[in-house]
Amino acid sequence: MQSGQAQIKVVLLGDSGVGKSSLVLRFVADNFKIDSDSTVGASYMGKSLQFNDKTIKFNIWDTAGQERYHSLAKMYYRDAQAAIITYDITKRESFEGLKRYYRELQEFGPKDIVINIAGNKEDLVETEAVPPEEAKEFASSIGAIYRKTSAKTNYGVEQMFRDIAAKVLPDVSAPQSTPKRNTVVLDKSLSPTKKKDGGKCC
Repeated sequence: MQSGQAQIKVVLLGDSGVGKSSLVLRFVADNFKIDSDSTVGASYMGKSLQFNDKTIKFNIWDTAGQERYHSLAKMYYRDAQAAIITYDITKRESFEGLKRYYRELQEFGPKDIVINIAGNKEDLVETEAVPPEEAKEFASSIGAIYRKTSAKTNYGVEQMFRDIAAKVLPDVSAPQSTPKRNTVVLDKSLSPTKKKDGGKCC
């Protein structure tokens, strides 16, 4: 890969309330809202990270988890290089839904899409409903990356995107020293469109 900037399109999938929007907000703006609103349709945010002399911009599409918007999400799978399928570690039903999103990616997404399974809300690990070993086994069975995250504490969030970059662009290696602080690219014309939905967060 030549020096300069590369771009990776990432689509976020998962049930409503698992914390997809909170993960994106934490990654892009290093912010967390306890009363996060539900995404309507899909929202876009972008952010660039430095990898040695390479700059990678992540174009992130956060899709709505509510069933009434689900059919719209499939259009965002096209041309995506990576997908983050998110579940709430305290809600087993959200983990069971991962298989449905994986099947949809297989049907509608690119054949070589990189998949990351995010077990979100690691800050609530004391009420974890899905054993990590089970989640890792599922990720391994579909050739996916697995990482626990917490939008609230920022646990594992940036590293998740660095893992994705390393798999999408294998010649990109993470810096040995502390990376340069990140460049945020926020497209306000496409910023998230939200609707109040009972204060789901994390």
